[in-house]
Amino acid sequence: MKPLTHPALGAGSPLSRNAGEGAERSEEGEGPLAVYIHWPFCRSKCPYCDFNSHVRDGVDAARWTRALLADLDHHAELMPGRAIGSVFFGGGTPSLMPPETVAALLDRVGARWTVMPDVEVTLEANPNSAEAARFRAFAAAGVNRLSLGVQALDPAALKMLGRLHDRGEAIAAIEHARDNFARFSFDLIYARPGQSVAAWRHELDEALVFADDHLSLYQLTIEPGTAFATLERLGDLAVPEEEVAAALFETTQEQLDARGLPAYEISNHARPGAECRHNLAYWRYQDYIGIGPGAHGRLTRGNVKYATRQRRVPERWLAEVERAGTGMEEMAAISRDSSVEEMLMTRRRIVVRSYSPAADRRRISDARSRAPRGNGRRPPASQRGAGGPPRLIVRSAIPSVY
Repeated sequence: MKPLTHPALGAGSPLSRNAGEGAERSEEGEGPLAVYIHWPFCRSKCPYCDFNSHVRDGVDAARWTRALLADLDHHAELMPGRAIGSVFFGGGTPSLMPPETVAALLDRVGARWTVMPDVEVTLEANPNSAEAARFRAFAAAGVNRLSLGVQALDPAALKMLGRLHDRGEAIAAIEHARDNFARFSFDLIYARPGQSVAAWRHELDEALVFADDHLSLYQLTIEPGTAFATLERLGDLAVPEEEVAAALFETTQEQLDARGLPAYEISNHARPGAECRHNLAYWRYQDYIGIGPGAHGRLTRGNVKYATRQRRVPERWLAEVERAGTGMEEMAAISRDSSVEEMLMTRRRIVVRSYSPAADRRRISDARSRAPRGNGRRPPASQRGAGGPPRLIVRSAIPSVY
């Protein structure tokens, strides 16, 4: 069979060396292996964010690169002979990584595993000007899909959400992404304090003008331990009532369906064929490894499913990798009953439907009854919680980083 090709996977890409060699086989597990790499650092902590992200005065990029490579090597020993279908750089803010670090990690992935010819390589990025200037270097490093944390197109909403970019930078970053990557997506947060259905409909119309073939749209939830939780407790912040939030959700489905970007998951919309394959690996309960602080994984070895969890605090993770070659805190076999339960929970996130308003209202009610509203930016990975089975949340995937 002739190997598949991908326009962003040229001969010079770090991943191109092994692409196609044995890409159709997988010794254990179902489907290709997904790789999640967590960069835990941000310029500032957003008030809605409860992810494993940290602000530091300085980061020793060379030291962190060595540690991530070592952890990657450790996982390659655990999962040899697999074909890699996707790599996802999440955070934190991965666009703060030096492009050379991204290139080194992708080169190591290509050296340790077989890489599928159409491998999807996603990097999350902030839209501020300094980071957008590095998009071309990330593309040269092997990234072929960018996920932009725009979060809002309304200037007042950006300020309320604590974002460091403005509307103009967001639009410019979208255009930079369009120029430099084969695929791109951006996130928006809705059900914001005081947001009306009419205002959200207008913002969605504007977003669809700039969008490519994928959008991630997350309802805001107030998470414990966040700055927004403090404001809510003091009576200084209130999200829309359930009825308004449901109307905002329904408006989202209607508008994106009408524009050819139906939901393929509770919070993610794409044209058919443009779904994020990495996140689908989580929701289909396929194997994935989690590299970096707080990262979780699900691995199949000898027909047994294992849950892995990395140390959460960046400095402790780094010290443990330098001492032992990995920051993994736990690798535990999952019982068959628990594995079936996790699989059913995650697969329920995938939306398979033909649209009708009446049926959609029933689906909205069902989705909301089994999944509390999410807090914004995806967690794309099975890693945002405190261990155990993944939490069902309307913001995105199952745990990748807690």
